[in-house]
Amino acid sequence: MENKVFNHFTDIETREIAPGFFSKLIHTSSNTVNFIEVKAGISLPLHKHIHEQYSFVIEGRFELTVDGVPQILDSGMYAIIPSNVLHSGTAVTDSKLIDVFSPAREDYMNL
Repeated sequence: MENKVFNHFTDIETREIAPGFFSKLIHTSSNTVNFIEVKAGISLPLHKHIHEQYSFVIEGRFELTVDGVPQILDSGMYAIIPSNVLHSGTAVTDSKLIDVFSPAREDYMNL
């Protein structure tokens, strides 16, 4: 984990964390921040993890299904996904999102 206070976003390598989900990841001791770009029509299958997840739509429209309840999120909307709750998502349009995970995602640190 980088300990510098001030950094350049452009220095963060883009990684494909799931098919079609391109991310820039920032890790702290207690959180992972995931800046995601995804093209329209790309989906993330149903899954769950121990992390609480806060999902913010910055651009576009993204359908998020949490615990069986679908919702289309657009710019300015966000969702709070509790730990171990099944969820999935599909980009309705090209989308930019920010996900925050707590605790930090060790699996993403190893990508």
